[in-house]
Amino acid sequence: MPLLTPPRFRQFALLGLVVAGVAGLVEATQVNSANGLRAFLAAALGWAVVGLALSLPGLTVRGLLLGGFFVGAGILSWSFSEQPGVVWAFLAVEGAVFATWTFPWLRDLAKLPKLGAAWLGLAYWLLGTLGALLNHPLVSVQRAVYGGLFTLGALAVLAVVRRTKKDPTPAIAAAFLLALGVLLLVGSGNALDDVHAVPDTAWGNNMAQRFWGGPFFLYHPNSIALISVLVALRIAPDKAFALWQRVGVLGTSFLMLLLVTSRTAWGFAVAAALVHAWLVYRKKLDYKRAVAMAVLPFVLLVALMVGSGGPQWLVYNRYPNSHAGSDLTSGRTQTWKKVISDFRSDTLAEQLFGNGDDARGTVTRADSVEDPNTKLPKLTTDNAFFGALRRGGITGVAAFLLGLVLLIRRALARDAAPWFTITVVAVLPTIATSDWVLGGTGGTLWILLLAAEAWQVYRPAAD
Repeated sequence: MPLLTPPRFRQFALLGLVVAGVAGLVEATQVNSANGLRAFLAAALGWAVVGLALSLPGLTVRGLLLGGFFVGAGILSWSFSEQPGVVWAFLAVEGAVFATWTFPWLRDLAKLPKLGAAWLGLAYWLLGTLGALLNHPLVSVQRAVYGGLFTLGALAVLAVVRRTKKDPTPAIAAAFLLALGVLLLVGSGNALDDVHAVPDTAWGNNMAQRFWGGPFFLYHPNSIALISVLVALRIAPDKAFALWQRVGVLGTSFLMLLLVTSRTAWGFAVAAALVHAWLVYRKKLDYKRAVAMAVLPFVLLVALMVGSGGPQWLVYNRYPNSHAGSDLTSGRTQTWKKVISDFRSDTLAEQLFGNGDDARGTVTRADSVEDPNTKLPKLTTDNAFFGALRRGGITGVAAFLLGLVLLIRRALARDAAPWFTITVVAVLPTIATSDWVLGGTGGTLWILLLAAEAWQVYRPAAD
């Protein structure tokens, strides 16, 4: 049931006006009245997004915690990238909660290999542990800990399905929506400005034109954009939600994409619109209704492109002054080349089971920053195929392909929910520029897909 019901809407809205008013007053006092007005609007929008999340039906505490732990870990990883102890403390709490939910731990373990998402997000941790065992024993231990944590997360999904007998994906999506609302609230002082707060790291350099959030609560712009599209795909096509809620998540996604200008998320949305149009065509609805339903997402995407600066936005270089990022892929191609180069020089065990230089399979490139005094960032592979190779070696790639095939087959099954079909097919192009299908600390997509697949396979027979 929703946590925010219609009788409480007025009180919630009045409280939101107070919160937005305080945010605007603080910013007006510290800067000027124009900034205060922008802060008021941003805080009001953030409060509205929080209210939208709390109003969704199908919410459960366990489902909210599932989504909250994963999106929260992702946010803390960016907010405290130089203080890993904060992130590890949060992960420890997460692991303790999941361990409590899933005891005895072997009860649902045999169910995991049947899920494609489990192969995508868990196999490389086990394989990578073997790859690092001989030459990098500490990394091997770290990967075993990570693997145990995310296995508990997967088992927690199965436990939630079994105990609540409810689809956990609405609550997980609501947790992501709550995170977006809080990012707007905390970042209200800069959300609608031209220059935004960024982390004081190599990741934040040259990124002040994109919204990250606010002090001590920062999330990478691509991650913000991708989960905003993900929430829209979960809620908007589903008639179990009210029309105003479905429109609301589309509006939220549109706003966040305008603020962060993510090309990967824009491509994700385009692919989703194409799959949605295909599903509408298959339904053989009334011509006018079918056209309206199929065209609306494309109208929003065109408006988004115009609002982001026109077609040239899709091809401009984010790092014009950096030799390391002097290509349209924002330095991704150099990272992929480094993955291949390292693979060739790895030991046989690492080639089979994954590079052992780093527990999370990140990549360090000497040319990733120009200032020699700047600490080199640990780069993600930004490509799921290369990510699987880096973290799990040749066997990791095989596990990745197996998981992908299982997941696609399940998404195209006759009993698959339309939103699940749209999301899985649309996410395939993002494999080329993001490694988010592999899960990890902020595995928002992974936990949602795993929950959807688990519900499809293991939901009670009556449903």
